[in-house]
Amino acid sequence: MNKLNKPALSFVQIVNMSIGFLGIQFGFALQNGNASRILQSFGADVEQLSWFWLAAPLTGMIIQPIIGFYSDRTWNFLGRRKPFFLAGALLASAALFFFPHAGALAGFIPPMMVGAGILMLMDASFNVSMEPFRALVADNLPESQNTLGFSIQTFLIGIGAVAGSWLPYIFANYLGLGSEAPAGQIPENVTYSFYVGGFVFMAAIIWTILTTKEYSPQERANMGFEEEKSTDSLSSVFRYIREMPFTMRQLGLVQFFSWFALFSMWVFSTPAIAHHVYGLPLEDHQSATFQKAGNWIGIIFGVYNGVSAIYAMFLPRIAAKLGNKKTHAISLLAGGIGLISIYFINDPLYLVVSMVGVGMAWASILAMPYAILAGSIPMAKMGVYMGIFNFFITVPQIVNGIIGGSIVKYFYGGDAIYAIVMAGVFFLAAAVAALRIKESE
Repeated sequence: MNKLNKPALSFVQIVNMSIGFLGIQFGFALQNGNASRILQSFGADVEQLSWFWLAAPLTGMIIQPIIGFYSDRTWNFLGRRKPFFLAGALLASAALFFFPHAGALAGFIPPMMVGAGILMLMDASFNVSMEPFRALVADNLPESQNTLGFSIQTFLIGIGAVAGSWLPYIFANYLGLGSEAPAGQIPENVTYSFYVGGFVFMAAIIWTILTTKEYSPQERANMGFEEEKSTDSLSSVFRYIREMPFTMRQLGLVQFFSWFALFSMWVFSTPAIAHHVYGLPLEDHQSATFQKAGNWIGIIFGVYNGVSAIYAMFLPRIAAKLGNKKTHAISLLAGGIGLISIYFINDPLYLVVSMVGVGMAWASILAMPYAILAGSIPMAKMGVYMGIFNFFITVPQIVNGIIGGSIVKYFYGGDAIYAIVMAGVFFLAAAVAALRIKESE
């Protein structure tokens, strides 16, 4: 296999290829910043939040390897990965439009269950679009541009996430949309944010589809890349798991600690900050101050995504000097310090400082593991291995989803701030594990 025959792409071509990820992350940001608030408005208790959030990693674990397997073997008038982008965008946009209205079916089904079902559909749709994007970067770029490609992708992810995270706050404070609602209903500022999210998701995916070329099977063959034999079946995924590269196995531990921490942050930040920083009683899920805290969560989540967008552009230079694994370890260390510092804050404004470290970790998590991994994966199996690598993202979230709520209820007395501190400790453990990786030559 001769990787030197793959031509380098221009900066603009790499940006166009990754614009769709901006839309995907816009949707993810709305989900991450508001799903817990929406579910609590529908009546969920804090210890139940992680159970409902299980929908996301469970669907990702099932969907991504399957999509990766079939996208490796797909070629039609749209291309290799593009059909999956488009299908996921259609479903995700529909889910984003309907999620805030789950309470409308309260007469037939408990709104919490409807909300959890839509959350599952939304995340499955995100995964259908997202997994082929990781493979597309590795498909189109020579190995010398992998770090640049994933860094640009991370930059655009950050831009989309900032916009999605800040939108409810902007709608409430600058456009006059209501930020309060009766029990069981979702405020206007959140509802209209999800409408915009559905539109941006679809528009960004279409941009990438229209502006990005994919190499046909014949072109790939001319460059010296062998296609995966069509006689393989989906069950071959289990063989690929057994044969996964050693570097990928080592990254698994780093990913476990990292994504366990991220899941805790996404699920428990709203109740943790509302009660620990804003001083609300643990049973308050509906007051104006609780909604204010929820809007501020969107702002600080936007901050960490904004920091990640900027920091991502420096990652190639830092990695060139320090190496990929040291760069990743330092970034994870910053994230751990940032999350632990939240425990010592009683002014919401200072949470912005904590999110700087989280943003550095997030940028690195989105880029460096894939830059480390891409050089060790056979080209013909890029899609399926990127899907399998998603196991190292979904499994820690599933573990956290199963035990996280019980830990908060029975060990932390319902006070979610300790789940945030625990997440910081897991980031520190991930940093140590990153230093032990042996990268492929």
